[in-house]
Amino acid sequence: MKKLVLVISSIALLFAAGCATKGYVKTQVDPVSDRIGRTEDRLKAVEGKLDQALKDAEAAKAQAQADRAAIAEAKAMANKAQDTANKAEADAVRVGGDVSKAEAAAKKAEEAAREAEKAAARTEKMFHLQQKK
Repeated sequence: MKKLVLVISSIALLFAAGCATKGYVKTQVDPVSDRIGRTEDRLKAVEGKLDQALKDAEAAKAQAQADRAAIAEAKAMANKAQDTANKAEADAVRVGGDVSKAEAAAKKAEEAAREAEKAAARTEKMFHLQQKK
């Protein structure tokens, strides 16, 4: 009988000491919950910055493609102007007698070539400035 009383009192003591109250659980969980909340807030801020950086990168990529197209167009214009100048010079050599008109046409074509080259240079400079941003 003494053994039975001893076993029952031991079991009762074990259950009484092993239970956690709501207050104890709350004091243990609240600091962890607060840290998780702060971590989630920081994560949201980082995600926002990452999204903005991705948008900026896409915009820069689109601008670079537009700049490349403008450079290609300016180079094509310069090549066309150079071809016109070469053709005018060839016409001047062929005509021979009407040299003043041919020289004027050649000068005009060379001027057009220079303007096209300037445009290509400006466009390329804009492209490089955009790349530095």
